[in-house]
This record gives sequence, structure tokens and C-alpha cells, in this order.
Amino acid sequence: MHPAPSVIIFTTLSGLGFGLLFFLGLGMPSVTGLFAFIFFAIAYVLAVGGLLASTFHLGHPERAWKALSQWRSSWLSREGICAIAALIVMAIYGAGLVFADTAWAPIGWIGAFLSLATVYTTSMIYTQMKSVPRWHIPWTPAKFLTLSLAGGALLSGQVSFAIVLLTLSGGITLATWVIGDSAFARSGTTMETATGLGSIGAVRAFEPPHTGTNYLMREFIHVVGRKHAQKLRIIAFALAFVVPIILLLLPFGHVLALVAVLSHVSGVATARWLFFAQAEHVVGLYYGMR
Repeated sequence: MHPAPSVIIFTTLSGLGFGLLFFLGLGMPSVTGLFAFIFFAIAYVLAVGGLLASTFHLGHPERAWKALSQWRSSWLSREGICAIAALIVMAIYGAGLVFADTAWAPIGWIGAFLSLATVYTTSMIYTQMKSVPRWHIPWTPAKFLTLSLAGGALLSGQVSFAIVLLTLSGGITLATWVIGDSAFARSGTTMETATGLGSIGAVRAFEPPHTGTNYLMREFIHVVGRKHAQKLRIIAFALAFVVPIILLLLPFGHVLALVAVLSHVSGVATARWLFFAQAEHVVGLYYGMR
């Protein structure tokens, strides 16, 4: 699929923001007053900034609120509801820490759950798509959740949790790449099934269905060279996991912590680009481009 900058920014920043809110909701770190305000400000800038970025990919952003009414059938609607609920609950919890120096633990726990639920609903928007076999695997939500938790642990200064979660997230990311590479072939979708002409024999593309491009071709057909993909995977894995883990194992320093965060964010953004760029939509078969 075509990797739109808006969805890359959305999935990268919102995952980090809600991951940080998850740890803050559990009281990690245990902060009040000004320090609590700083942590919550960072979390909200990331979470809300990511959500706002996602609206730029909509044809009519002004109608985005209408999606909230489709919660019975739409993961996008569920994501919006969970996100709003999480932000409201965590705002109440944060207000107690900032203005009353009091941690209302039950509210924090609810906010932490809703924050994680938001990330899960985001992942299910992509996991549910049978038309993109690379996404339609159980590892996709696991990847979203562990990346969010690893980033949240890193931003909240939970070094031990961060090392464990970065290691786990790195392993799951590798699994999604390996399993995803063969998902399209395992799906059983071919030129014959895409065109509906399999009953009369093998099918090959002679000419495209039309002379110009259309929305489907612009949004759902994007080809990344295997060599380029492998290089980007190495870069993403090194920046998102290897470098931060190495830096966290060294004696703590604010500069090293900042470099670890920046490295992780850069690596996650690269991995997100690959997540969309390598998503082979089955519609490409109809146009003879798979």
C-alpha cells in the first residue's frame, strides 16, 4: 500500500503517547506537581498529535466524528471511542497528580486499561483486513501492543521494563516480517480468483483495465524492492531495538536516555513505513501488479 505520511505519524506517535499514558496510569513513574505535568504533557502531545495526524488521510476530515456511531461494526469507531475515553480519564487522573498531589489509583488503572485498549483497536483496524494478508495475522496486534508498551516504558524511564519489552517487541517484529513475507502466497488469492476467470484456465494480464490511474492504484498498490526492504528492516531493527537496549545497559545518563528515545522513535517510524509500503493488497492482482 502507499505509505501516506499521515498514517505513519499517527501510528508512531499515538502508540508512544498511549504507551506512556499506560505507565503513568499505573504510577510509573510516581510523580506529582510540575514533573507530573511534564510527563502528561509529553504523553498528550504524542497521543493527540498522532490522532490529529490521522485525520489528514480522510477524504472529509470534518465528518470524522460520525465514525463514532459505528462502534458495533467498525474498529475505527471503537478506536475513536477508546481514545476519547482514555484521554478524559487520564486527564482526571493527571489533574489529581498535578493540582492535588494525589494519585487516584483506581482512575489511573482504568485510564491505563483504556490506553492499551486504544492501541489494540488501532491494530485491529489493520488486522481485520483479509484483503491485506500480511496484516491479517495474530502477530499484528501483538506488534502494535508491544511496540507501544516498549516506547511507553522508555519514555517513562522504566529501564528494566523497557529492556524486557524492547527485546520482546523486537522478536515479535521479526516474526511479523518473516511470517508476513509468505502470507500473500498462503492466502490462496491469485489472478484467477481476483478476476473470477479461473474456471476457464490460467489468467495473465494482457493490458490494464483502464488507461489511467485511479484511487485503488494510488492507495493500494506500492512495490518495494526486496533489497531496499531488507536494508530498511536492518535500519529499523537497529534503531528501534538494538541501540536503545545497548544504551539502557550503560550507566544511566540523561543524554543517553534522550538518544535512546530518539533512536527508538526513528526506528519505529521506519518500521511503520515498511508496515504500509509492504502491505500487498490483493487488488493489485486485478491490475497484474502482484
